[in-house]
This record gives sequence, structure tokens and C-alpha cells, in this order.
Amino acid sequence: MKFKHMFKRTAVKAGSVNSAGNLFAARQPEVPDGLLKKCNSCKSAVFVEEVKKNYYICPHCRNYFRVHAYRRIEMVADADSFEEWNQGLKTENPLHFKGYEEKLEGLREKTKLDEAVITGKVTIGGTPAVIGVCDGRFLMASMGEVVGEKITRAVERATEEKLPVILFVCSGGARMQEGIVSLMQMAKTSAALKRHSDAGQLYISVLTNPTTGGVTASFAMLGDIILAEPNALIGFAGPRVIEQTIGQKLPQGFQRSEFLLEHGFIDEIVERENLKEELGRILKMHAVDGAVKGKSRIPEKADEETSQYISEEKPGQILSEQCLKNDTEQSVKNDGEQSQSGKTETKGMNQIGPKMSAWEHVQLAREKNRPTGKDYVNLLFTDFVEMHGDRYFRDDPAVIGGIAMFCGQPVTVLVQEKGHGTKANIEHNFGMVSPDGYRKSLRLMKQAEKFGRPVICFVDTPGAFCGLEAEERGQGEAIARNLYELSGLKVPVLSVVIGEGGSGGALAFAVADEVWMMEHSIYSILSPEGFASILWKDSKRAKEAAEVMKLTAGDLKELGIIEQIIREEEPLNRENLPEVFEDLSRKIQHFLEHYETMDETALVKHRYDRFRRM
Repeated sequence: MKFKHMFKRTAVKAGSVNSAGNLFAARQPEVPDGLLKKCNSCKSAVFVEEVKKNYYICPHCRNYFRVHAYRRIEMVADADSFEEWNQGLKTENPLHFKGYEEKLEGLREKTKLDEAVITGKVTIGGTPAVIGVCDGRFLMASMGEVVGEKITRAVERATEEKLPVILFVCSGGARMQEGIVSLMQMAKTSAALKRHSDAGQLYISVLTNPTTGGVTASFAMLGDIILAEPNALIGFAGPRVIEQTIGQKLPQGFQRSEFLLEHGFIDEIVERENLKEELGRILKMHAVDGAVKGKSRIPEKADEETSQYISEEKPGQILSEQCLKNDTEQSVKNDGEQSQSGKTETKGMNQIGPKMSAWEHVQLAREKNRPTGKDYVNLLFTDFVEMHGDRYFRDDPAVIGGIAMFCGQPVTVLVQEKGHGTKANIEHNFGMVSPDGYRKSLRLMKQAEKFGRPVICFVDTPGAFCGLEAEERGQGEAIARNLYELSGLKVPVLSVVIGEGGSGGALAFAVADEVWMMEHSIYSILSPEGFASILWKDSKRAKEAAEVMKLTAGDLKELGIIEQIIREEEPLNRENLPEVFEDLSRKIQHFLEHYETMDETALVKHRYDRFRRM
């Protein structure tokens, strides 16, 4: 509804005459002060109180209004938990810029702020954190010396107190009135965050509209996890500068949050009303202490139910059971004991069903209704927070990765995803991973190492993507880098082949402490068709090649390539997948129990020796 229609009785048309015969000029409707404001996107009139109750979002078009710093803190922090730090720092005028001091004084009077950022300590969902919030009302939250100093002091104190940092970013960039002094704040804030990261602490950056210039090129883009609000403008150079430089009109959506998500630079776009809950989940996962030498982190009993539900928003999500009680004694009694080699073997685990040909296993591994990695995530884990992007070029949908809870313990989960149905197959590139996907997986693996989280990978790919763009972006280097870094990763790594394990594309997810295979999965140097084509110049001999290649779970167990075979009573599909939940969940618990008691040196040596024997 437009303003002129809401208060039309207070409007006067040109030429109107009152009862005394006086002629009036035209007059716009009179709106009571503070009652309404206009949405700058859809131009509709909105009630101010309604907007405030709706997280400062337009009820008509969902345009996001800017939020004052203290209000932002109220929206995400637990009630009465905010303790403000570093108040009263005085902004200098290093360039003696004319009118700058007067401008600052006017802004202080108008906004009731000392400067463009508020810092302090809060709790979110009961977890303590250091918070910094930029306020765009104060010189567009540009970064001068005091803004840089307040952020740096907050990060330094967070490092001392071993607390995570959350920075809400909204800025036009460096502050021109402070010149080179402003520029130096980029280095100062970045250096403080490097020390905080080296101390093993979490930094979450939340990008809001707009985030540009020197702030983008410093603390805004350095988060371990980078979140953004929808449709936020995020970039180094502003759109007008780019258009003037290149002499072209920019495409729709350029430099918006959605653009950055697609291009791999942010982890997640979060609706404002969901932000407190999402931050609480992420903080809780990082609040769990790292593994203590000689003691497993897995609780005797899960601290919450892991049941999930199927909904229209999440098609195909599989029902999960309550997390199994971790009773090691009973498990060993029922299922066997650890082997002398240190592998977490279980009696009966390698017994497989009726004898099948290798080609039959190949066909079952490729079956359209076979569960994909995402199905296993929904089955085994709770509170999954998906992370996107390689931070270099794009997000690869063939890899799904993030943080989740397994029996009350945070883990990093990585899956090669094929998708279900033609549309999803194409979207996920049939599970064929690009260089961007391998770099995304490596980023999340290194993040897991920083925070002491085990890594669990689910392998299902016909092979790495072969294409012009893959070669241009360094497919070989990306795979090699994964092998190199995984070999020395200082946290437990488990890989489970659930479908096809094709060549180096699969191996890049399987340099692990143990590799397991579902009974009807395959793992090979390349596809049987490719094998036959290269050796016999005849891809039609794929069935014959499958028998020669020793690619089944049974074959690979005999060769010592894998540690476990997960029995499938019937060939798995999406409907019967929950039947393996108990067995697979218990085995993962045993794996974590064993490998989390090892110190870093022994863990890495074990992994090295595993491959050295092959």
C-alpha cells in the first residue's frame, strides 16, 4: 500500500475550498512521525513497529533494512548477556582533514555512538563469544584507526580468553579522511585474526549489506566460517567503479550474496530470523573440547536424540534412530575385539552374501536407486551445517561437506554426491568432482584439523571430472594436493566407499586411517569400460574387465586395500538403508574410540605405514 492511500483523508487537492471559502494549495497526506516508513525496494509503506518485530524485514517484499549495532546484538545474543568493551576510544584526525572533527562530533550526537563498531562479550545459546558489530549510520561504518583498534583489541582479548569471535560486517571500506592510517588497519586486524586462528580459536564472519572495499579485503573475508544475509552487496570494488573501469553494465545479481555463494567465497546464506539459531549451533559444535589423550570424546550416552524427519523441504531425508549407547564392553563381547594390527575389526563384519560376479557388483554400485552420500548424512548425523566453496573460484555441488554431530560429538563430513533423478544428477555432475570440489574438501579437512574434529568421508564417484575447464583450473594438482595433505592430517580420517570408487577421484577422499566398503560397492583404478578400452581397445569387454580388475569389496579385503566390508542383507536402496544404521553407527563409534586415543604423531605414522605396506 502506498503512503498516499493510507492517509488520504489528510490530503488536500489543489483548488479545494474550506467552509470559510478559503482556497487551499495541494498537500500530501500527513503521516504521524515515527509510525511509517517507506521500503526502499518495493516502495510500499510499512509500519515501523511491524518491521521491528519482523527482524527489520519488509513484510511485503522481504527487503532487509539496516539494523543498528545495539539492536543487532539484541537479536542474536542471549538476554542481558552483552558486556561492552573498549568504550570511549577517541578518533584522531591524522591528516588534519578539514571538517572531519566536526563531522565526527555531529555523528556522535546523532547516533549516540563513539565510533562505527561496537565490541564486547555475549553468550549465544549459552555459549560465550566475543562479538563486534559495525553500524552503517556512522560514516557508513568505514574503517578508521579506532574501528581497527577496537576490532583488534576484541580479537586479542578473545585469543587470551580462548573465545570464538563473531564479527557482523557492514562497511563502505577504508575511511578516506584518515588516508594511509586507515589502510594500515587492514593489516592490523588481519594480523590479530591470524594469531587468534593459530591459537585454535573460531572466527565467524557475518556479511551484511553492504560489505565493500578495504574491509572486504581484510577481516570480512577471513572467517573460518563466512555467513551472509540474503542479497547483501559484497565486493572489493563498488559496482559503479567496476562499470566505469570496464565500460560495461554489470549483470543482475553481480556481487550479491547469492553470487558469492555460487562462486565459492561464502559458506552459507542465512535468513535473519534464523541467524541466532544457526550461530548457536555452530558455536555449540566448536565448544566441545578436543580429544584428550588416552580418552575418547564419545559420551557413554548421546546427549540428545538424533531422530530426524522427512519433510517436503528435505525430500528423501531418512529416518534416524536414537544414537546407540556406547557400551564398549558389550560391543566387544558381541562383535569381536581389536586386531593386533590396530584395525577396528569386528567378527562377522566381512561375511558377505551369496556369490555374485564382479559385473553384478558394478551394476549394483551404479543402481539409480542406490543411496547417495546425502542419504548417509541424513541417516547417521544430526545438526548438519553445510559449508560451501573453495574460496577461490566456485562451489562444486558434486561435493557436500560441513560439520555435524555424531552421538554428541562434532565431526566433519564430506560426501561425493551424485543426486537422485536426472535433474539432481546433472546438478551434482553425476558425482564427478571438479578441482573446486577437491579444494573445498581440503579446506574443510584443514579446518577439521584446526579444531580437532575427526573427518568422515563417503566416496561415490565414477571418477574425477574430465573437461576443458577442469584442466584449466588444475585437476591434477587439486587431487595431488588432497593426497599430500590427507597423508599428514592430524585428526582421525575414515573413508567409506558407498557406490563407485573411481580412480584418483575417489582416492582423493580415501587417504584415511581405515577404508571401508559397502558390500556391493566397487573401488578401482578406473571404470571397467575404460580399462577394457585402454588394454583391449574394446570397451564392450567391460564385463570381462570387471572380473580381472579385482574391484569388489571381497577382492580388496583380500588384497589388504580395505579394512572392513559393511554387509548388505539386500542390495541397498533408499528405502532399506536404515537397516544398516545400527551396524554402521556402531562401527564408526569403535573407529573413533580407537583412533582418538592415539596422539598426533602415532596417528600420522599409522596412516603412513598403512599405505607404505601397499
